[in-house]
Amino acid sequence: MRRVLLLGATGTIGRATAHALVDAGFKTVCVVRAMPAAGTLPTDAETRVADVTDRASLLDAGFSGERFDAVISCLASRNGLPRDAWAIDHAANANVLWAATETGTPHFVLLSAICVQRPLLAFQEAKLAFEAELQQSGLTYSIVRPTAFFKSLSGQLDRLRAGKPFLLFGDGELTACKPISNEDLAGYLVACLSDPALQNRVLPIGGPGEALTPKEQGALLFTELGKEPRYAHVPVGLIDTIIRVLSTFGWVVPSMKDKAELARIGRYYATESMLVWDEALARYDAGATPSFGQDTLADHYRKLVAGEVADERGEHKVF
Repeated sequence: MRRVLLLGATGTIGRATAHALVDAGFKTVCVVRAMPAAGTLPTDAETRVADVTDRASLLDAGFSGERFDAVISCLASRNGLPRDAWAIDHAANANVLWAATETGTPHFVLLSAICVQRPLLAFQEAKLAFEAELQQSGLTYSIVRPTAFFKSLSGQLDRLRAGKPFLLFGDGELTACKPISNEDLAGYLVACLSDPALQNRVLPIGGPGEALTPKEQGALLFTELGKEPRYAHVPVGLIDTIIRVLSTFGWVVPSMKDKAELARIGRYYATESMLVWDEALARYDAGATPSFGQDTLADHYRKLVAGEVADERGEHKVF
């Protein structure tokens, strides 16, 4: 039975990955900041508490000086702000890479993000910096760049239930994505452990089916609610104005700088598709974006409306 160390196990993708590892027969060790509530992680997985920002803690309490067959890191900053991004997306992952090297762990699977293709934000630069370090480390690596998550496309249900329109930036067709479920993404991460075709590669990945625009996503949600589609259009220029105002106040009130960065993150997702970028043609290419799994966004919306799944965006509600 191969042994895998999982970082970021209490996040939504991390929890799904822990279950996928156990189901696939891997001896799984989850490293967490604090012991989670009972039932959060599989009972067949071992849980260890360690500080990923401290190399000594990570090596002694996390790896416990042991060699694993692979590491899977689902570590990610909670809000994308520069300080948090460089501390977690880069430095904490660098600590994991160091500990893996020290213990002779040969394979590192990294959960990254497809948005790093066109970096304009601090968290994207932090992710790219670690990706480069991992590729140069000499370890076997799998860098997984998923498209949009179901949870990030589920924030307007309460608005629609209250009779309000679905909010769109621009005409609602500025962007598109191939959203992927937690479980399908977890299955893909686990597949990287045994499929040579998924190793020593950067791997963009989306869910099944055609790419969906925000307007099409709204239509799916209205269908599940049994309502006629109604939309409200927000000009992208409004976000630009908000960013300028917050940036100006940020020179006087430091907290405004963070709000300005969050607004920049929001603008990025409002104007950039989560698909493979074709550098030669300078456009996003849905056809070149690989698909994996079987869960569709329509299935997720159906379960969300029925109360079978919960809204798990957490701090990502700022997006």
